[in-house]
Amino acid sequence: MQAVAHRANEIAHVVRGDATVLVAAAWLHDIGYAPALVDTGFHPLDGARWLRESGIDTRVASLVAHHSCALLEADERGLTEPLISEFSLEKSATADALWYCDMTIGPDGERLDALDRIAEIKARYGPGEVVTRFIGRAEPEIMAAVRRTEERLDAASDHPM
Repeated sequence: MQAVAHRANEIAHVVRGDATVLVAAAWLHDIGYAPALVDTGFHPLDGARWLRESGIDTRVASLVAHHSCALLEADERGLTEPLISEFSLEKSATADALWYCDMTIGPDGERLDALDRIAEIKARYGPGEVVTRFIGRAEPEIMAAVRRTEERLDAASDHPM
């Protein structure tokens, strides 16, 4: 999580007034993996529920709930209804940037190309696993968010603030 949060801090300028929201969501995006928070076994939902119950900003909790195309994984797990009924799906530069940060940092904190990150996930989970099925379905949407963020980063470097 630390490397994802550091990456978010580095690119926060592309989301202008949302830098704090992006960095907070990046720090918290995988909190649902904490053993004490596991309820459904689906970390975006478990983490977002805990954040909401802890009084964390609703928008941050929603970004955590839907990070990195979580809606498609929720579908694989039969958890679409609770995810969409409890947390708003945001389509924004901030949501894209969170996905970008998550998909360009590997599990050990190393920087990766997004396609390499997707390949790493598939290899780590193996064929037939729910995460492998999900990431295969999600790849086009994830890559679109990564590309949009890269375009925003390129534009920002052409026009410094």
